[in-house]
Amino acid sequence: MARVTGIGGVFFKAKDPKALAAWYVEHLGVKLEDWGGVVFDWEADRSAQSAKGATVWHLAEADSDWFAPSTSQLMINYRVDDLDGMLAQLASANIKPVKGPDDEFNGRFAWVMDPEGNKVELWEPRDPA
Repeated sequence: MARVTGIGGVFFKAKDPKALAAWYVEHLGVKLEDWGGVVFDWEADRSAQSAKGATVWHLAEADSDWFAPSTSQLMINYRVDDLDGMLAQLASANIKPVKGPDDEFNGRFAWVMDPEGNKVELWEPRDPA
């Protein structure tokens, strides 16, 4: 039987796609390609032990407050190589976490809101060793 093997991309609508993309470039350091999107290369991820890794896919209950204070129906988790550094960058732009940083068994997490009200999860993976 054929099956899905992973998530190949995340796509969502924006009120002002160019302005929102610019926010992600400026504050989260993503590299926007000429065609308007971002390609995350696992081999370039310094926090990964190798090009191997995992992407989580999860469904939340419709009445869950997990994404709060966002009212969006999605939340994206971005791997980061230095959560403290990322939070310092964001703080210098007056962007404060809505939660975190939290230490969990699989890494450290913090959450911020983007300019369009989407809750963004930042994750610094823990070394599996």
